[in-house]
Amino acid sequence: MKHNIPLGMLGTVVLAMTLIVIGDTAGKALTVSGASPFFVAWSRFTVAAVVLLPFAGLRSAELRGFLDWRIILRSVLIATGILCILTALRTEPIANVFGGFFVGPIVAFALSALLLKEKADPGRVALLLVSFVGVLLVVKPGFGMQIGMGFALLAGCFHGSYLVATRSLAGRYRPKFLLISQLIIGSVVLLPFSYDEMPQSIDITGGSLILISALGSAAGNFLLVMVNRTTPANVVAPLIYSQLLAATVLGVLVFGTWPDGLALLGLGVIVLSGLSSLWLAGRRMPQV
Repeated sequence: MKHNIPLGMLGTVVLAMTLIVIGDTAGKALTVSGASPFFVAWSRFTVAAVVLLPFAGLRSAELRGFLDWRIILRSVLIATGILCILTALRTEPIANVFGGFFVGPIVAFALSALLLKEKADPGRVALLLVSFVGVLLVVKPGFGMQIGMGFALLAGCFHGSYLVATRSLAGRYRPKFLLISQLIIGSVVLLPFSYDEMPQSIDITGGSLILISALGSAAGNFLLVMVNRTTPANVVAPLIYSQLLAATVLGVLVFGTWPDGLALLGLGVIVLSGLSSLWLAGRRMPQV
């Protein structure tokens, strides 16, 4: 039976994606000014953990969750993905990076079908293949591809895996625990790599950018956890394409950069295939 995707869920995911892009825009500003991606990634996790820990409502019974290999793996996936995307943003336009990053929904769709046994219908598989063509237009493999775009592809792979890991754990742990666990574990994992990269001093502008980077990403990922409690990963995945619009707008407003013609074509293909996939997902959601 046909059933439209609830507007509230759609709006929540779009808001989450926009907040994450805002966080990454602040991260790019930091790396462009000379900050190490390792330090920016570590500061993002650490600052968000310190700010949000008092509100996490962490219970003593939940502490054992920090030793759950699935929780650790999920945290490592998001930490590595953020490190990769910050490395890509250091040298590449933000819209192009997110175009390459959009291999992530393809990875999430495939893994959710293989590991979570969620339905993979032929129509959406075809649309994801079209989306992948758009990713190739943005990344330009074999003819001008830069190393930064390679990191964007890696970031997408890690983030797609993270989405599936989140979906698999969303019914076992509270959203606030999933968020605070990824922040604390991510901070611990990144610390050894960022220790020697820490600046001796941070001015007001740098401190503000660190806060925006940390809290924007944390808020966006928290909203994603909330949505994943009730929505299949292969339905959430197409909505992630809304990041492209936010990334393009912020790239122009903040950095004055437009994607080139081929990249714009690829971004358009990705957005159209994502919207079509979302439409198909809405038609196949069960009536409740």
